[in-house]
Amino acid sequence: MRFAAIADVHGNYLALEAVVADIRAQGITEIVNLGDMASGPLDARRTIDALMALGAVHVLGNHDRYLIDRPPEKMGSWDRPAHAQLDQGRLDWLRAVPPTRVFRDQVFLCHATPADDEVYWLETVLPDGTVRMASLEAIEQAASGITQSLILCGHTHLARAVRLRDGRLIVNPGSVGSPGYRDVHPYKHVVEAGTPDARYAILELIDIGWQVTFRHVPYDHAAMAALARKNGQPELASALATGWIR
Repeated sequence: MRFAAIADVHGNYLALEAVVADIRAQGITEIVNLGDMASGPLDARRTIDALMALGAVHVLGNHDRYLIDRPPEKMGSWDRPAHAQLDQGRLDWLRAVPPTRVFRDQVFLCHATPADDEVYWLETVLPDGTVRMASLEAIEQAASGITQSLILCGHTHLARAVRLRDGRLIVNPGSVGSPGYRDVHPYKHVVEAGTPDARYAILELIDIGWQVTFRHVPYDHAAMAALARKNGQPELASALATGWIR
């Protein structure tokens, strides 16, 4: 069993194209997508069209939900421009995507945590804005009741793997299309990947358990940074250009 996991494309169709090409070059045919597909000041329509045609197994992210559960005037600065690019057919496709699912009986898929699509799982944010790894106890508590040996999540845009004490493995493949962002929940903080590369993970079940390979894929990130800057998002432009918020 060998497949690829992608997450947090955020409308970055050039990063998505590069990642899919790299996945195919590895001889991999199966892909799971952990959500946050379109929202951002980039190209939501082209991204959704590519994902719809991909034949992947999808789960809904919090930003995907924002596109379908509220009117545009109540959407955030990343969601409103994406919503404006998506017609009813594309939004209906998003409405049919579940928030969690099980892939091939052995892999649990969610966007953030199994119970909440807005909560960090493998990371925690301190009141001073420091982002660090969450405690093993907190991570295990959120995994309660999941029987699959491999659990996949996204949301924080940070590639990480955590082995639980019972042997289960939780993996975040990192973000395909957004290597940095600023947020205010639960406290003001910044997430930075440190490079502009598109990220994903390859998961393979071997004799002794799950093997994880994190992939960093170069692409024309300067073009997407220019688009973000043109659309009034200089901080995202900085992240796309460098991997840092500046």
